[in-house]
Formats: sequence, C-alpha cells, structure tokens
Amino acid sequence: MTYTAELLEELKILRLFNLATTQEGIKVHSSAEAEAIAATRRLYEKGLVTQEDGGYLTTLGHDAAHHAQDLLTILNGPIMVG
Repeated sequence: MTYTAELLEELKILRLFNLATTQEGIKVHSSAEAEAIAATRRLYEKGLVTQEDGGYLTTLGHDAAHHAQDLLTILNGPIMVG
C-alpha cells in the first residue's frame, strides 16, 4: 500500500480533532477546499466520523485519529541517534 494524495488528505482531517474530549467535533463547510470535503466524506463512508461533513469521531475514528496524531508527533520530533 502506498500513501496516496487521498490518504494524506484524510490524515489531515483526522489531525484536526481534539482527542482530549469526545464533546468536540468538526464541520467541513461547503466553502472548504474540494480535497478536504472529499476526504471528510470518505472518512464518513469508512465509519470514522458521524457525519458526511465531519461531526464527531466514532470509536474507530478516535483510534485512527489517535494513531495519526501520534505518528505525526513521532515524525516531527527530534531525531534520536543510537
């Protein structure tokens, strides 16, 4: 499997969620970039968010967002040379 532009857009959406609370969602407005709208729709179709335009993370979505945000933190962190 490769990292496609579509997957990267989905990761960008997942990083927008605040994982500290389940009471906060997102809304991707119709005026957003077409790629963001399409990515959010795909996340909905995959069962990761509750609405086509965002909403809240599902349980699976929370896990995915957590992993995506952790990976971003790891890759952006300091380089540890052994």
